[in-house]
Amino acid sequence: MAIDRRGAEAVAIFARAPVAGQCKTRLIPLLGADGAAELHRRMIVRTVSTALAAGIGPVALWCTPGTAHPLFAALRRDHGIALHPQDGDGLGERMLAVFQAQPAGRPLLLIGTDCPALTPAHLRACADALLAGDDAVFLPTEDGGYFLVGLRAPQPELFAAMPWSTDQVMPTTRRRLQDAGLRWREPALLWDVDTPADVTRLRQSGLMAVP
Repeated sequence: MAIDRRGAEAVAIFARAPVAGQCKTRLIPLLGADGAAELHRRMIVRTVSTALAAGIGPVALWCTPGTAHPLFAALRRDHGIALHPQDGDGLGERMLAVFQAQPAGRPLLLIGTDCPALTPAHLRACADALLAGDDAVFLPTEDGGYFLVGLRAPQPELFAAMPWSTDQVMPTTRRRLQDAGLRWREPALLWDVDTPADVTRLRQSGLMAVP
């Protein structure tokens, strides 16, 4: 039997303002500061479109360094999505704060913007996992991290003192999930765009135009 979602979930998108020299810095040698920022802008727009197309609930942007960038204002105007500033001293604190801001009893999917391979079907599969009773859901990435984390309730132990930006993020997360006795699912393995090699892969994939 198909699961009736009826807006039972929300999607939160972590987004850094696409300012030249302040985003996708590892891609600047290949694309230049302006080109890297433009690619980042396109990936934000694509991610928002994908989240909206999934149709699983309200979509919100959690922005850094703030919500004032014109792109964020345009996305709010054109799509009616909420804008929030990220809050916390590190990535783990900022991620946990989003889950803690969610109303009790309402599952949440948290994603970034650097995975053009993400599809509405991926998001719906993750929503279904939580609505079917799993405590957590993840979309791991090939580099050992993850692109999506979904939770039915905040789980602080999944975010504290994590080895972020290493290939140990997902292995460490799995151990913590097991230690906490949580049930989780990983519906797909994806890849994100962080390095010049990833840009080459993106161009070859035809998923989106690259500056």
